[in-house]
Amino acid sequence: MTKYLRLLIFLSVNLFAQNIPGYLNVNLPFEERAEDLLQRLSLDEKISLMVHQSPAIERLGIPEYNWWNEALHGVARNGRATVFPMPIGLAATWDRDLIYRIADVISNEARAKYNSALKKNQRGIYQGISLWAPNINIFRDPRWGRGMETYGEDPYLTGELAVSFIKGLQGQDKKYLKTIATPKHLAVHSGPEPERHHFNALVSNYDLNETYLPHFKKSIMKGKAYSVMCAYNRLRGKACCGHDTLLTDILRNKWGFEGIVVSDCWAVYDIFNSHKIVDSPEKAAALAVSSGTDLECGNTFLSLKNAYRDGLITEKEIDSALRRVLLARFKLGMFDPPEIVSYSQIDESYLDNSYNREIALEAARKSIVLLKNDNKLLPLDSSINKIAVIGPNADNLESLLGNYHGFPSEYITPLQAIRRVLKNGEVFYEKGCDFAPGVPAFELIDTVYLFTDGNKTVEGLKGEYYNNSELSGNPVLIRTDKSINFSWLDESPSSGINPDSFSVRWSGYIAPPISGQYQIGGYGYNDFKIFIEDSLIASFKGEFDPEITYGNYFLKKGNIYKIRIEFVRRERYGFMQLLWSIPFTDLEDRAYKTALKSDAVIMFMGLCPRMEGEALKIKLDGFKGGDRLKLSLPANQLKLIKKIHSTGKPVILVLLNGGPISTVWESENIPAILEAWYPGQAGGRAITDVIWGKYNPSGKLPVTIYKSENDLPPFENYDMEGRTYRYFKGEVLYPFGWGLNYTDITISNIELSANEIKDNDTIRVVVKLKNNGNLAGEETVQLYTKALKDNRTIKTLRGFEKIKLEPGTEGMVEFYLSKSDLAVWVDGLGFETMPGVYEIIVGLSSLDNKYKNEIKVSSK
Repeated sequence: MTKYLRLLIFLSVNLFAQNIPGYLNVNLPFEERAEDLLQRLSLDEKISLMVHQSPAIERLGIPEYNWWNEALHGVARNGRATVFPMPIGLAATWDRDLIYRIADVISNEARAKYNSALKKNQRGIYQGISLWAPNINIFRDPRWGRGMETYGEDPYLTGELAVSFIKGLQGQDKKYLKTIATPKHLAVHSGPEPERHHFNALVSNYDLNETYLPHFKKSIMKGKAYSVMCAYNRLRGKACCGHDTLLTDILRNKWGFEGIVVSDCWAVYDIFNSHKIVDSPEKAAALAVSSGTDLECGNTFLSLKNAYRDGLITEKEIDSALRRVLLARFKLGMFDPPEIVSYSQIDESYLDNSYNREIALEAARKSIVLLKNDNKLLPLDSSINKIAVIGPNADNLESLLGNYHGFPSEYITPLQAIRRVLKNGEVFYEKGCDFAPGVPAFELIDTVYLFTDGNKTVEGLKGEYYNNSELSGNPVLIRTDKSINFSWLDESPSSGINPDSFSVRWSGYIAPPISGQYQIGGYGYNDFKIFIEDSLIASFKGEFDPEITYGNYFLKKGNIYKIRIEFVRRERYGFMQLLWSIPFTDLEDRAYKTALKSDAVIMFMGLCPRMEGEALKIKLDGFKGGDRLKLSLPANQLKLIKKIHSTGKPVILVLLNGGPISTVWESENIPAILEAWYPGQAGGRAITDVIWGKYNPSGKLPVTIYKSENDLPPFENYDMEGRTYRYFKGEVLYPFGWGLNYTDITISNIELSANEIKDNDTIRVVVKLKNNGNLAGEETVQLYTKALKDNRTIKTLRGFEKIKLEPGTEGMVEFYLSKSDLAVWVDGLGFETMPGVYEIIVGLSSLDNKYKNEIKVSSK
């Protein structure tokens, strides 16, 4: 290209730029463009852009946008996506790099879905690139039902993993954000779930600054998160989304946050409706905006027009909030040609592909914590080829996925994975018990119980497929489906059927194996209805989260019953399973007899997302509103474990759950115990890889497992005294940072570069390790500190590093400690590093105190 031609292009581009609105001029800084757009908006338009479902403003070319999207462990509620372990499982990896790679995958998938939706002119909920994740609340009490969404009980571990996750979500482009990360819920928020809309959290300045804020600060200052979500509850009498000290003084003025604050959904409404701080939606909206909330999930901000009229808020205050909201949209590239936004090229080939699945498998493997392994029962010897698989979580899809999840195109349950491993052996299966009385463990209705005709000549159900969502007209396809277990995420059931809008009617007969009261239902979405003898027994209507819905029906052995299932896929995706719980009265005996036939027993026990989680309505002994009242397994599960243990067969206990479970009897009597959390789509394979030694476990607990809830302060008490490894002085079942492996990696030496820290000094801590075992393995070295003059804290995590060692090899990790790293909160002074003697403790868990050194901190 000649110099003359380049000059012509330069002049023409700049001439064109002079004739377009400033907000569309890609040569201007985003800040100038946002300001230009802001000045063109009417007050009504400004207010409309401050709620999560922001409408289009056609006269200015502003597209509609819905800010609400979820991505705690994968893109949620929008069909096909890679599903990683729940965040509590991700925290058990203690792996910064892995967390970054997971978030990078998640943001790629979110961008792919967003880009695809734009091409279809779809701009609905869960299709955006503002991701309301990670949840970085401190899991201060194991009874909290949403603790599984977090990175555990420690602010340092939480902060380090949050930074990696945030950076992975937001990308590395110097100009554009791939997605926006939104650490939540600022700030003191961790139950009780039933009270979250009106609860007032009371904490000391010490606990606020030592426990509840540090990881949020790190997420902003180090992670550069561009959004923060404020919580439902009150903090010291002020609603978190109307808390000027929290949102303005601390978040913006002290931490330098320049992004947007979004409310939790309808939290602004709570300010007047539940907290009763003000007496009208207008006052609630005005208080939220003037305190620092920029964007609302909900619609109370639409009252800002009346609030302005009544003098409760100024347009300048509204502008300050909206300016940040608009700037975020510019940073996402929403006003720029796709050709210049690199992330606009991400397409659907990035969705749940082979690379993503490998990372999901890696994450599931690394999340598993080997709690106990007496006599090296694990890994299982290859000569053991008769396995009894027992438990309600052995073949339960919902306990792979957890909550806030998408839907993988491939998944494998533990039972399926074990059958693959032992394809030349024998696998015997019995569920043994339900999760708890009233919480059935469902199974797919097998084809041997389903028939197309009343004479039971053809197994399966007649499927009539319609090319519309109304089951109307003539079916375009009629076939026999052996069972109802279909996942149509982006696909059509057959050629000629519109994948975005179809319906199916399955009909036939069901022949029960025994007489009794059955629970019969479905797990799926969009919509389904299930009829027995033309009576509706279960129905579900929903586009985003599949849900198990069921009803009760008495079936008599020897009879057959008409069954009909009507399924509708209206848009986006579809999934359907036909399930039941057979009313065996001898579940334990059946499991016992199955165990007797085996060489070893693997029990899959624990909880499921119907029992613990966010604001659940389930009524169950030991549970309340999604929280737990007891930390042990439900009594019926423990009873089954004891019965199977009495067979004398070697028993391996695998726990699938969100919150930690107190397994006191189990830990005294069962030789091998694995904590697998809710492990994501690859959970089944990961568990078998660990059990049979294909993968050497490396997970570490991100929480303390206590012996009993009676060892803890009241759940509603937010004081940290008596909680977590930093403040709990009793005997625990398993400590924070605990996790075994199949080899023998030990710390051989610790060296400090100095024994005194002065103002600008940094001490280097070198930890040498050796693998004395016969297997390669990975270990997590943990560094804790303790100020000997400070009696408030037992110890505090200040660093951790992972190291992989081959058999017989040595290696080292390094830590660097500055004076500021040792600072603690002092009322009236802020964070101060007190002069005196400090212990440096290096170990493989929070209770490993073998290697200690003392350093001195000089006074100023």
